[in-house]
Amino acid sequence: MIKKCGFVTIIGRPSVGKSTLLNKMCGEKVAIVSKVPQTTRNAIRGIVNREEGQLIFIDTPGRHSSEKKMNKKLMDVSNNAISESDLILYIIDAFRAPGQEEEEIVKFLTPLTKKVVIAINKIDVPDADINRSKEFITKYLPSLSPSVPACDFNKERIFTISAFTGQGVEELLSVLYDMMPEGQPLYDSEYYTDQETEFRIAEIIREQAINRLRQELPHSLYVEIADMEFKEDDKNGQLWVRAFIIVERESQKGMVVGKGGEMIKAIRLASLKNFKQVFDWKIDLDLRVKTGKDWRQKDHTLKKIIDR
Repeated sequence: MIKKCGFVTIIGRPSVGKSTLLNKMCGEKVAIVSKVPQTTRNAIRGIVNREEGQLIFIDTPGRHSSEKKMNKKLMDVSNNAISESDLILYIIDAFRAPGQEEEEIVKFLTPLTKKVVIAINKIDVPDADINRSKEFITKYLPSLSPSVPACDFNKERIFTISAFTGQGVEELLSVLYDMMPEGQPLYDSEYYTDQETEFRIAEIIREQAINRLRQELPHSLYVEIADMEFKEDDKNGQLWVRAFIIVERESQKGMVVGKGGEMIKAIRLASLKNFKQVFDWKIDLDLRVKTGKDWRQKDHTLKKIIDR
């Protein structure tokens, strides 16, 4: 069998289910998931290894228009990933009506349609409107329209899926493998991501924090790993970690700590529970809160947390 290998960049509006789909395809928790828009801040790599070869997916921040410094940085992450990819997987939310942001995405994709595959997601959600999404594709990406059967590759390139249940995902993967160029694997077969341990720990803590604080300060925090020390034992070892949840203002620290320390305790315990699902060794977490005044306006801070 001829082996395939290459990069697939996943793009779409915020909250369309990109990270959920990445985790489903990889069969492991690769990217954190939240109902908060633009949870993803980095180019997250997830690796699918099959007999056909290796697909390396790059999950990117949700694309939306904003002149804020942080959003511009996130758009750069998405653009850079697209420029380096062999294929583009464009996710559309069947539950939400397409709007201006969707139109801007398809304008961006128009010159790239030869390497675009579309997944209409959330078909399991009540009131999802698949026909509305297909009509949008027909209008704005006619060369990929459902009415055009061959689509340059003699394969249908529009799929209806549920990233949550997995419906339609195998068919989607099959076409991505068909379209991918030949190549030798870039990673060993046991890899499903290339993220460093420090980054994964920080992301899990941030996930648990924003899922509990999404009404108060979802985008006003990030997580910094201050120290890590691995201790060998008779079993698999133990990793000691000191981490800080960084907020923008002093007044926000109390929200993260909570009354009597209940909130930060809940974040810590939930993080420890998630660590057990991801890592083979025990993690001891010392979790604290501190202020990084107006960190979203500081170039060096944005570079540190987004370019890592």
